[in-house]
Amino acid sequence: MLVHICCSVDSHFFLERLKKDFPDEKLTGFFYDPNIHPYSEYRLRLLDVERSCKKLGIELIEGEYDFENWLEAVRGLENEPEKGKRCEVCFDRRLEVAAKKAKELGEEKYTTTLLVSPLKSQQQLKSSAERIDRKLGLKFVFVDYRSRGGTQEQARVSKEEQLYRQDYCGCLFGLAKQRAEQEQKNRFLYAESSQLLDEMISPLTNRILPASIEERLALYRERIRLEEKGIPYKIIKEKFLNWRILRGFVKVSKQTVPSYFLAYSIMKREYAKGKIEFEVEDVGYMNRDEAKFITIEKFNKLTGSDFKDTKELMLKGVEFEKEVEARRAVVFGEYDLSPVIVTDTIPDSKVEVFLQSKIYVDVRENLVTLR
Repeated sequence: MLVHICCSVDSHFFLERLKKDFPDEKLTGFFYDPNIHPYSEYRLRLLDVERSCKKLGIELIEGEYDFENWLEAVRGLENEPEKGKRCEVCFDRRLEVAAKKAKELGEEKYTTTLLVSPLKSQQQLKSSAERIDRKLGLKFVFVDYRSRGGTQEQARVSKEEQLYRQDYCGCLFGLAKQRAEQEQKNRFLYAESSQLLDEMISPLTNRILPASIEERLALYRERIRLEEKGIPYKIIKEKFLNWRILRGFVKVSKQTVPSYFLAYSIMKREYAKGKIEFEVEDVGYMNRDEAKFITIEKFNKLTGSDFKDTKELMLKGVEFEKEVEARRAVVFGEYDLSPVIVTDTIPDSKVEVFLQSKIYVDVRENLVTLR
């Protein structure tokens, strides 16, 4: 039997039950999920599914990541709700590709781990499979592992196996709607919304940001290395203040100059105009929005770097932790969120600062070895 797999949280429990209920069937996993975006998230989910299938002794085949074709298939359905028409089209596409793969392998039966997800409509999945069966002459195996305490058992298995628990289905449009709903709820708790589509934000420098998909991908690769070496570990979550910059630039005498905003820089408004009133220990203090300027030379000293100019820093960047350390050396305390801006020289004329950035409560994972 071919088993279409969407993620490890659904598949691990689902495959355990299938092995028990169909002991005479050779199960083959098929990871085909072009709906998952961005690609780094796709790699992360595949990595965890590979680990899961290896533990269960199940062969895994990776399908094509044809994201552009998937986008074309759901065109015009971007604003559909969860379990709406977009999901139906998505199921049709993924199950048809899975069914064709089953036929290619000489299998007569196929199923999907999407059936166990409490966020998916089993009826939609069943209807999609019935249309495909009539078209291809295969048999879709419908199983309900959600009822009779199945969802609770799935959660237990997921926690016990320390599986990667993603917080969105994988679809860009579903994520956008989910974040919008969270933002609306948070308006009752915060004067300003704290939600951000940070899954879709990657810096030009390709550096790894806190609580980013790339950080999680590195963590889950490291956990596989620990398992291979037999080193016990735990994945521990922490709540912290995260930061993302959306846009920022500086003009001196109305001319844009290369500039780099250090982590956790934030302004009350997106625009400030003023001048450098004085300098202390190579830090220029602007008379607006508590902004501070340092030269690329000082930044190099603080971080142990050797960038020839600010433009090179903008293109290459440094490790996030180094940047935070540099910031601490310039500001007055751990909770100082003033903008700290790197330029080639401290501006000596009128300065305009444009900055869109956001600070928000977030959760990140840490890997802790137990010996």
